[in-house]
Amino acid sequence: MTTLVASVLLTGIVAYGVFGGADFGTGLWDLTAGGAQRGARPRALIDHAIGPVWEANHTWLIFCLVLLWTGFPTAFAAIMTTQYIPLGIAALGIVLRGSGFAFRKVSMHTAEQRLNGVAFAASSVITPFCFGAVVGGIASDRVPAAGHGDPLASWLNPTSIVGGVLAVLTCGYLAAIFLTAEAFRAGQPDLERWFRRRAMVAAVAAGITALSGLFVLDHDAHRLYVRLLHVGWPFIAMSVIAGTAALLATVRGRARLLRPLGVLAVAAVLVGWGAAQYPYLLGSQLSLTDAASPPATMTALGVVTVAAAALVGPSLVALFVLTNRGRLTG
Repeated sequence: MTTLVASVLLTGIVAYGVFGGADFGTGLWDLTAGGAQRGARPRALIDHAIGPVWEANHTWLIFCLVLLWTGFPTAFAAIMTTQYIPLGIAALGIVLRGSGFAFRKVSMHTAEQRLNGVAFAASSVITPFCFGAVVGGIASDRVPAAGHGDPLASWLNPTSIVGGVLAVLTCGYLAAIFLTAEAFRAGQPDLERWFRRRAMVAAVAAGITALSGLFVLDHDAHRLYVRLLHVGWPFIAMSVIAGTAALLATVRGRARLLRPLGVLAVAAVLVGWGAAQYPYLLGSQLSLTDAASPPATMTALGVVTVAAAALVGPSLVALFVLTNRGRLTG
């Protein structure tokens, strides 16, 4: 049951990394789209694409937090008492991002629109960086099992910096892939080319960062480095193949293949990280078994998770299907 709940937790992390990541990544391209005139059409497509789903994606974050808190309370306490600074910044970023996105739509003056736009875009970059830094701190053994670790060194370290930068680039890559497909569906070839170029740049930058990160892991998180090479390599190879195929599809204008290939490339990396981390939850300090709640709690959590999937899953599927068909926007 402990392994099952941990697998469900990893599934939630992958889902948030893919769907929430694509959502966050739109802010990077919003931030770099240019002035009010030059960036008007890319920003309009971004608003059109994420308008129906931008809040729903946080369902996965809430799900993961509740699952971690209930199923592995020791790890939850250790993370929260050590990495409260980046997590607090991320929480503030989510709030500012949401308010900026909502208020920009109803602002009557250009200055207000710019201010709200900056809040939305900047928060979309800062938040995934903080999440990536948290993962880097956990992976590099900087979160002690007893909690109350160094609040700065736990997320301001080489592995966390690489994780944060890689998270931002990956989110940008996913967003550009999704928006390229959205521009194709909307019949806007100029915007399709605009986002296609950015998808290629983000993919190359993410690949370079990931390769450089292996050298950082070798020196800063050696156990994870070894486990990635011995256990996680099939998933890393799958990610490389899917990412390369996505680049080829981008160059050749095969917009219909972009989303599944981009999702597979990112999801494979996250699953590979989970496989390399197993059977530990915090670096090499706290195993899943030691962190788990009593068996009765884990059983109840498994039942509740199945019920939640049955209730929420179809709604999320319907939301994304209707959004992709353009049925939820005028």
